Amino acid sequence: MAEYGTASQSIIVPVHNSECWLDECLKSVWEQDFKGTMELSIFNDASKDGSAEIIEKWKTKLEEVGVSVIIGNNDSSQPRGVGFAKNQAVIQSSGTYLCFLDSDDVMMPQRVRLQHEVAIQHPNSIVGCQVRREPLDSTERYTRWINNLTQEQLLTQVFTSHGPTVIMPTWFCSREWFFHVGRFDEGGKGVPEDLLFFYEHLQKGGEVFRVNHCLLLYRYHPQAATHSVLEETIWNHRVRFLEDRVLSSWTSFTIWNAGKQGKKLYRSLSPANQKKERPKPKIPVCHFRDASPPFVICVKLDLTGGAFETNLDMLNLKEGMDYYHFN
Repeated sequence: MAEYGTASQSIIVPVHNSECWLDECLKSVWEQDFKGTMELSIFNDASKDGSAEIIEKWKTKLEEVGVSVIIGNNDSSQPRGVGFAKNQAVIQSSGTYLCFLDSDDVMMPQRVRLQHEVAIQHPNSIVGCQVRREPLDSTERYTRWINNLTQEQLLTQVFTSHGPTVIMPTWFCSREWFFHVGRFDEGGKGVPEDLLFFYEHLQKGGEVFRVNHCLLLYRYHPQAATHSVLEETIWNHRVRFLEDRVLSSWTSFTIWNAGKQGKKLYRSLSPANQKKERPKPKIPVCHFRDASPPFVICVKLDLTGGAFETNLDMLNLKEGMDYYHFN
């Protein structure tokens, strides 16, 4: 039986009214083929449904196979939010590595084992994985993006509206690195806590890797916490991050998109960065072949049957040097 305090892996699960999915989620913890010590750390954030009973049932089953279970609760009438629940689950856990799992998702049996193998080699990294979306036809472009980014793009495509290049429910990292980055924002509903943590991770020199196997069934449904975050909030964080990470080191640049998104980006920039943009908005808009890099590209990817991507390839530019996507 695993002793409390000796687990090498902690599976971190925040729970709020998750009874519909929780059985399948916790069964996937039970089915992990990882041979080392594991613990499940659950924080139940003011659930009003049958989540607590399901957690107790799986506590017994998991402890029978040597997985210790730590359960924390927010007993007040109001949930404190996903950031708070994740932080609490991490604080009460003891594993050297943290494997994040949302209560509505399902892990493949090899997830902990394969991500752990990568995380050991890269201590300052967030390790993600490929996913299968459920239902299969929801968010097809987003799912393709998650699964097909190259190793370089995991670091260059961090400014897009898709958010973190490895998605939070697939995150795996060392405990030490998590606390070095500094835990999740606890502002509650409407705060993109995973995006803010991801940006802080990159600012501190963190690396990003992805295990190229589908290790998570990633559910899409309207109740997901993601939908409570305002697009405008995310937009503002993305613009500030782009200014800090990229525009601060460019003396001039071109926004690739004369339409709504391009104009919106220009208006959102600081006055100092607006002065660097060429051509200025009052100057006639030019054809992409006549524009000079570096570019901030505000064109949505994977929407034109490859036409836009072909135009971009024609210019022989290097992503992360000559251009960044901000779509």
